[in-house]
Amino acid sequence: MSRITTKSCDVCRASCSVCYRVQYQASDRVVGAWYLVCPGCQLTLSDRNPHYRYGGTWKAKR
Repeated sequence: MSRITTKSCDVCRASCSVCYRVQYQASDRVVGAWYLVCPGCQLTLSDRNPHYRYGGTWKAKR
């Protein structure tokens, strides 16, 4: 019996099977902090944000 792994969004804490690795604040580029966010938060954070940077997609393994 296989179990699907999920992660929680670093912004809204929702459990998700697909997360995006992003930076979205000016200070993130200096410090190098990356966040795993759900698709909904990714759309919100990327909209008109000059500090937004995409770093890849994490998908749950089945």
